[in-house]
Amino acid sequence: MAHFAHSQRALDRLVFGIFAGILLLRYALWRTTQTLPDAHQGFASVWSYVFYAFEMVSIVYTLATIVVMVRRRDSRPFADAGEARLRAAGRNVPAVDVFIATYNEDLQILEKTIVAAKAIDYPHVNVWVLDDTRRDWLRDYCARMGVHYARRPDNRHAKAGNMNNGLKLSARQTNAPYILVLDADFAPQKNILYRVMGLFQEPNVALVQTPQFYYNADPIQHNLGATDSWVDEQRVFFDVFQPSRDAWNSAFCVGTSFVISRKAITEVGGFPTDSVCEDIHTTYVLRKRGYITRWLNERLSVGLSAEGLIEYINQRGRWCLGTMQVALLKNGPLRDAGYHLADRLHYIHGMLHWIGKPFLLLMLIAPVLYWYFGVAAFYTTPEQFMFYGLPALIGFWFYGPWITDRKTLPIFTEVTQLVASYAVTRTMISACFRPFGRPFKVTAKGLDRSKVVIHWKLASFFIVLMLCLMAGAVNAVMSAEINGSIVFNLAWTLIALVLDLAAIIACVDLPRPRQEERFPFTHATRWRYRGRLQASQFIDISLSGAAIRRPPIAPTPGDALEVSVPDVGWVPARVTRIDQRRLCVQFEPDEATRHRLIRLIFCQTPHNIAIKARPLRAFAQLLRMAGVTASPPR
Repeated sequence: MAHFAHSQRALDRLVFGIFAGILLLRYALWRTTQTLPDAHQGFASVWSYVFYAFEMVSIVYTLATIVVMVRRRDSRPFADAGEARLRAAGRNVPAVDVFIATYNEDLQILEKTIVAAKAIDYPHVNVWVLDDTRRDWLRDYCARMGVHYARRPDNRHAKAGNMNNGLKLSARQTNAPYILVLDADFAPQKNILYRVMGLFQEPNVALVQTPQFYYNADPIQHNLGATDSWVDEQRVFFDVFQPSRDAWNSAFCVGTSFVISRKAITEVGGFPTDSVCEDIHTTYVLRKRGYITRWLNERLSVGLSAEGLIEYINQRGRWCLGTMQVALLKNGPLRDAGYHLADRLHYIHGMLHWIGKPFLLLMLIAPVLYWYFGVAAFYTTPEQFMFYGLPALIGFWFYGPWITDRKTLPIFTEVTQLVASYAVTRTMISACFRPFGRPFKVTAKGLDRSKVVIHWKLASFFIVLMLCLMAGAVNAVMSAEINGSIVFNLAWTLIALVLDLAAIIACVDLPRPRQEERFPFTHATRWRYRGRLQASQFIDISLSGAAIRRPPIAPTPGDALEVSVPDVGWVPARVTRIDQRRLCVQFEPDEATRHRLIRLIFCQTPHNIAIKARPLRAFAQLLRMAGVTASPPR
């Protein structure tokens, strides 16, 4: 849509940002001066002021975000120039050590990353597998693959300690001046180093970070049935927010798919170990020495998102805890004397993202307290809210999708935040008493996801809220005289019920039956069957098999055949399913063929997950999932 293109223009971002900001400020002024009760009304006053405090945190965060997003930096032209310069230099380019940090991932996950790392298009690459579980089979596999293997006697300081051990061991052998860090489940694209390395020409750049892209749907997308119509929760952060922070020289490391200068990280004493989030802490300890992190907003690696809801929300809880820990550290950006005011302000802005999370829960609880105890979150009339609150809300709903290029969507965005806010709120409360000393928990990947799993502990919270909201609203309508306050809270209750229902749906982890994710693939192919050679076309492909357009004469399920795959060759396969449109086959490759398939699929991965919201389809899918969830089992 043409009007979305204007979000890339600085003047348009400024004008729309000012407009949305004025509406929010107008609302905040009205809330502060006309909607708060007397401070001496006991619990009613306490509740109203607590609600107001968290609402103001959210508003301040939103206003600060509008300011940050007025600016935007696009490093791709600099990457273009850098790549041209490096390619012209031939083999006279700096070497790079690739660190693949692994804890307990199985070979099915690690294999993709190791093979893709070995296939990076760059003259001097040394691959190091940093094994923090001391697995002999992995040591032997690395030897067979011709990559370096490193382990240590303990797991002290978790991932940061593992990478510091890699720094020490690699310095003795390969000692490349730059290091590409990959999580165990992130496969780099072939051109990652040529695209990144040129950005180190800029003075003081010590780290270049690229975004995380996923080749599987996150639990919210999957459980809401919106894999092809709603983006993963982090797309706004990676594709919109980090480029804006980069314009302020405040982009930060996100833990994987980044290149760092060995000299710079060695100068600051290695990867910091004081927090469970070594990534953002790394950026800030470098920042104190005058180094900056650059953001290259390109899809240069693909990895696995958290596959289950519990892993998903625990991951967010860890990020929240890490952010709070770094804020409390003596060498952190809020306490150390070595940081500029801008560094501190940007860090506070990041903290507000987490501190404001409880507000979403309070919004659901507020109508319940009103229906059962007569305690209001704030005191107003529907007419006043329509005049002050509704314009701010509508302005924000238009500004969000516009500035993010359809990467936010009402209800979906709120539900994504809402499900995580439960764990984040618990984390913040716990961190108030014990912010340090907790073990680092690795996000589990590659587990069995073949069954429906209902997360009752989390779902019951939203179910109880929903029942209380419905009962309270019905009782008020049946037994009380309808007035402005009841109308206002009925409207609030309706919104809360919609969010509650969507959150309950998200709490049901649906099966993920396929072993491997499928990717769109439309190349021509041929296949051999009982001496006959036939031409066809791929529909999609995965590491385990493919779908081919059905030819007039087709084999039957169970038949063996060979399929010609571009850049791979003839791959043995077996027919698994045939319908009117497609012929589905399961590959039966040897290891060498499997590695060629990995290089084809994961070194230049096509998109198989939505990158922009499709609102009509997303809401249609949500309604369908609501119907499925509400239907009694048969």
